[in-house]
Amino acid sequence: MVKLTRIYTRGGDKGETSLGDGTRVPKHDLRVEAYGTVDEANAVIGIARLHGADRPDLDAMLARIQNDLFDLGADLCTPESPDPKYPPLRIVEAQVDRLEREIDALNAELSPLTSFVLPGGTPLAAQLHLARTVVRRAERLMTALAGVEPVGAAALKYVNRLSDHLFVLSRHANGRGAGDVLWVPGANR
Repeated sequence: MVKLTRIYTRGGDKGETSLGDGTRVPKHDLRVEAYGTVDEANAVIGIARLHGADRPDLDAMLARIQNDLFDLGADLCTPESPDPKYPPLRIVEAQVDRLEREIDALNAELSPLTSFVLPGGTPLAAQLHLARTVVRRAERLMTALAGVEPVGAAALKYVNRLSDHLFVLSRHANGRGAGDVLWVPGANR
């Protein structure tokens, strides 16, 4: 378990930070960008939860996702190595499977889409759309990282599935799709 007794260490004052394995890297390192963006997504989901306090079913899902995002950050901050001294925390397939089950259950209650959905509707739905876009950015950074260093397959699946989950959840928050704001192509020409 993590125990923090000091919040500042001065270790990053020269633009470097430590990864989970102790390696020092620049704060603009692609790995740091990836897990930093995962952290940002988690913060946006925290704000979304404020708008969904009256929806305990959705809030419980978001709470699990927030915890998973800390797992994902821990996964990303520790580079893969063949024989680590301490086994790092990694995203596992069961976390991806849970997201898929929740997506399927939520989606079964939605009206079919007739157009693309614009971010909006209820405050909760709009915030979930914002979270979805931040998760997509995290995914782009993670796939860029995977192009130069190993990234766990389950971690990549999780972040991909999460953006889908947040999209379906936003529709659910819009009266099961009835309050979706739909794109009208060329409406303002």
